[in-house]
Amino acid sequence: MTYTCLIVDDEELARELIETHLAPLNNFELVASCASAIEASTILQQQSIDLMFLDIEMPVLKGTDFFKNLLHKPKVIFTTAYRDYALDGFELDAVDYLLKPIVFQRFFKAIEKFIASQKKESPPTLPPPTSINTTTENSFLFIKKNRKQVKIKLDEIIYIESLKDYIKIYLDTENHVVKYSISSFEKKLDHRFIRVHRSYIVNRNKVTAYTKNDIEINTIEIPIGGNYKNSISNLLV
Repeated sequence: MTYTCLIVDDEELARELIETHLAPLNNFELVASCASAIEASTILQQQSIDLMFLDIEMPVLKGTDFFKNLLHKPKVIFTTAYRDYALDGFELDAVDYLLKPIVFQRFFKAIEKFIASQKKESPPTLPPPTSINTTTENSFLFIKKNRKQVKIKLDEIIYIESLKDYIKIYLDTENHVVKYSISSFEKKLDHRFIRVHRSYIVNRNKVTAYTKNDIEINTIEIPIGGNYKNSISNLLV
């Protein structure tokens, strides 16, 4: 399971510190780092966010006021340099409240609280095995590319690769590079597709061989991430 994250803080150094703390966590993907609530609002309208790191004391609009007005609220960890705001944060059902400067040990404790809350709310389920074949040749989706909505057939997708804020979709006959996070695009796909790495999703109907370390699709080799190794063999049966 990979969680999408958003950082919102008017201080650049504070944003960079959270990015540094997030970097070694393989199952957390940073979608964007914003300097204001207005900037963050745009991201939230475009992307599905699982966890937001939100500074409370910001110019124009305080983090708590911004969060109160969101219709669809992600999980939130409030960050601030002021202890007085702790009560405000917890009254909004925050996962945690981090006091700046944030040390990694305390940051990691907040992450563990978030993971525990996710397990309580939605126990993970595996996709149905490949023997249950519900694919149809006509199944498709549209992707936004160069101001157009481009139609692609799901059964023609070979694999998808993350390129930071973009993804590259490899098809039988062509490729597309489009602005999506790999986690948000994963939610558009059905049981034919499995996440094998934080940067790769494969169409398991295209897999020709695999080991505990990589997936092969003809001559293409795709690495299997450490967090995915235990489940891959079951999903490919």
